[in-house]
Amino acid sequence: MHASNHPAPAKSKPFFALPVRVYYEDTDAAGVVYYANYLKFCERARTDWLRAVGFGQQRLAAEQDIVFVVRAVQADYLQAAVLDDQLEVITTLERLGRASLVFAQKILRDSQVIFEALITIACVSLGSRKATPIPPAVRAQFATLV
Repeated sequence: MHASNHPAPAKSKPFFALPVRVYYEDTDAAGVVYYANYLKFCERARTDWLRAVGFGQQRLAAEQDIVFVVRAVQADYLQAAVLDDQLEVITTLERLGRASLVFAQKILRDSQVIFEALITIACVSLGSRKATPIPPAVRAQFATLV
């Protein structure tokens, strides 16, 4: 997990922080971050979170025959980010289900929340493309982070 200058989320759960710089390619015609790119920033943070807890996505696919896919997103866009903003994506694991995870993610600029989302992730068998239980070793590691 990455140390941060920002306080941990309210429940003092373990969290992961990913710095993100806004580039020209992230903005729309109005010069603000295109709405879908906030979700891309969150995806990057979840991928790096997974790697930080010891489970790279390629390794999980190759060794466990699983992938994690987005099932649902609840997002609130609170303020616009613009070119050259330095953002930080804060990720916490809120809930661990049998075959799913729920992440709370916030994007901050200068310690102020500008975007927040609850993202439900399903564990899916790579071979069958159907929901499958999270493997015991992976689940045990995740359980320490809820």
